[in-house]
Amino acid sequence: MPKRHFAFAFLAFGLWGNPIRRFHGALSLSPQVTAPRHLISSSSADASPPYIIYSHHYCYKCKHYRRRCRIRAPCCNEIFPCRHCHNEATSMLRNPFDRHELVRHDVKQVICAVCDTEQPVAQVCTNCGVNMGEYFCEVCKFYDDDTTKGQFHCDDCGICRVGGRDKFFHCKKCGCCYSVGLRDNHSCVENSMRHHCPICYEYLFDSLKDTTVMVCGHTMHCECYNEMIEATIMPEDYQHKKVWILCNDCNDTTEVFYHIIGQKCSHCKSYNTRIVAPPVLPQ
Repeated sequence: MPKRHFAFAFLAFGLWGNPIRRFHGALSLSPQVTAPRHLISSSSADASPPYIIYSHHYCYKCKHYRRRCRIRAPCCNEIFPCRHCHNEATSMLRNPFDRHELVRHDVKQVICAVCDTEQPVAQVCTNCGVNMGEYFCEVCKFYDDDTTKGQFHCDDCGICRVGGRDKFFHCKKCGCCYSVGLRDNHSCVENSMRHHCPICYEYLFDSLKDTTVMVCGHTMHCECYNEMIEATIMPEDYQHKKVWILCNDCNDTTEVFYHIIGQKCSHCKSYNTRIVAPPVLPQ
């Protein structure tokens, strides 16, 4: 049996009947749990097309963030648009011993993308005076012009997150920022985000992908969870069984085919649903 399918089969047994709680991945920032069943950090770090218009002080060369600077990686002394660009490049090096990741807090120097001046980390360029990022975190050495993401720095997580500081609290036991809607309303698992997705094995704490939190408190990527459900074949006795569900995301009530792991909303395609009694038809 292929390794990935084996993981599906193993998890399908372990998650039998568990409803799920969804949350979105991070910027470079990292995930947190948002409201109804969402743990949000930006979905895939705003990969808008890079472009340069110097006359308007736009200089977005990074596919992950909108910023007007590049960083010098202290680990290899090379220059990159952001730490994700660095990690993607170094992960492709031929020699496995040369592959490494950049620690965001170690960055000491940045290069202004407008005047090309190298300087210590700061929000405003010391030479031309351009603001290198509307959002700036001196701790994470993080810059981003798209402030609609609601970036904020969490001292307990030690990194920047998205979604708005007023919408999250830091769960000390889980070791992550969760939606205020989940305060006293979730199963605590120690350091629940500080592990790898059991399907794709990517580290979840600062992943850019959407992540799911089960009622049991354990986590995995939403995409991987959905793939696992699709790959789980229902027993013959249940293949034609239907149930009514209420979607916690769009509040729609629909009749769908029953699945052991979770029911997909036919309206918004979310698995954040629960089985309810059939509607009572008027006599």
